[in-house]
Amino acid sequence: MTEATDGGAGRSRTADDAAGWVPDPLLAGHEVRTLPGWWPDSGPSWPAVRAGGAAPVLTLVRPADQPPAPRGVVVHLHGYNDYYFETHLAAALCDAGWAFLAVDARRAGRSLRPGDVPHYQGDLREQASDLGRTVAAARTAWPGVPVVVHGHSTGGLVAALWAHAHRVRGGADAVVLNSPFLSVERSWVTPLQDQALRPLARSAPLRVVSSGPSRYAGRMRERWEFDTELKRPDGVPVRAGWLAAVRSGQRRVARGLDIAVPVLVARSARSGADLAEGDDLDTVDTVLDVATIAALAPGLGRDVREVVVEDGVHDLALSADTPRATYLTAVTDFLHAVAVR
Repeated sequence: MTEATDGGAGRSRTADDAAGWVPDPLLAGHEVRTLPGWWPDSGPSWPAVRAGGAAPVLTLVRPADQPPAPRGVVVHLHGYNDYYFETHLAAALCDAGWAFLAVDARRAGRSLRPGDVPHYQGDLREQASDLGRTVAAARTAWPGVPVVVHGHSTGGLVAALWAHAHRVRGGADAVVLNSPFLSVERSWVTPLQDQALRPLARSAPLRVVSSGPSRYAGRMRERWEFDTELKRPDGVPVRAGWLAAVRSGQRRVARGLDIAVPVLVARSARSGADLAEGDDLDTVDTVLDVATIAALAPGLGRDVREVVVEDGVHDLALSADTPRATYLTAVTDFLHAVAVR
């Protein structure tokens, strides 16, 4: 395979890796590549989603300037009502000597297409397949170095299940879970009992079962720059098929996983209510219950390490300066430990 040089970025890459990348219209100094997504071959919600939306795509996003000889590569998967925009996260990892590759999964962020139901997936294998494609792209672009998956919130749930499913072959070398959505208990979702949710998901998968503004996203918009059409302070409605898929994944987590590689589970020290105002909005997780994350984390795998971030918010990478630095230091320390194993 021939080599191509990335003009000015100081990295060497294969011609296949260079193909298809264009400047990112959302983030300066980044480039994107769009890939076709996989359609599930079964399930009650696929016809409803296919009828309304375009064929799924996933969008890879990376900084144009990466370490020329990285210690490894971090693959980032966002959460619900979210997409990749945290350039400071990529910068911190690149400064630590790690390459960075994010994915906007199907029907989210840069991958949202006209007619799509935003963030909908009727089976978590949909987003897991997007994650798998991104890990494969990372191994092609940076062969021979460790690949670490970094998943936030719902992306953390998907990353954990994906790592368990690929524990024998084809997985990552380590996993970082940033406030993973391991349970609906005391979460932002208004849950239905599973006995009522399952038949509703089969008969009316796109039925809205929970909706309302995301005061958390609104508060983050006061602190960070992002596209409010892609991360919406007014919220994204929760649909029956999506919630049933999430609950199925969470029940699997509750039974215990067997992730074979090191896992770092990071969470805030405290949870709080998603109120319209108040100082707590900047110092607690207002989306998930951190006690539930703490209870479920040890059952994820064989080597689970935890970090508790004082004054962290739901996305620890969007916390105030001190807790954000605590989180990023914990992640880079973990990455370096993985790289020298």
